[in-house]
Amino acid sequence: MDFAIIVEGKNDKSRIRRVLHESVPIYCTYGTPGSDQIERLRKQVGGKQVYLFTDNDSSGKRIRGILRDIFPDAEHIYTRKGYPGVEHTPEDYLIEQFEKAGLEEHILYPDPASEWTKEDQI
Repeated sequence: MDFAIIVEGKNDKSRIRRVLHESVPIYCTYGTPGSDQIERLRKQVGGKQVYLFTDNDSSGKRIRGILRDIFPDAEHIYTRKGYPGVEHTPEDYLIEQFEKAGLEEHILYPDPASEWTKEDQI
C-alpha cells in the first residue's frame, strides 16, 4: 500500500474502516500528538502518501495544523461542518470524500442487494 490515512482517534479509525478495505493503513494521533507520537507516526508512514482526515472542530484543526507541518505533502480530506466529527460522519459521505481523493479502488461499497425500502416489507 503506497498511502496511509491519519485520523484523530480509534473511533474515527473504526468508522473509516467500515468503508475502506482492511489493507488500507489507518493511523491515529490519539488527540493532539506529542513528539513521541509524531515520531511514531513518521516511522509508521515511512515514504507513503499521507491523507489527513481530522474533525472540523478547533481540536481537529489544531491537529491538522501540526500534521501539515510534519507531512507537508499530505492530501487533506474534510468532513462537513454539520457533522460532529469523523466518527459520526455518514458512510455515504465518507465514501464520497474518498472518491474525491481518488481512492475508489480501496472503497468497500455497500451491496445494493442488501438495501431495502419500506415497500419491501409489504
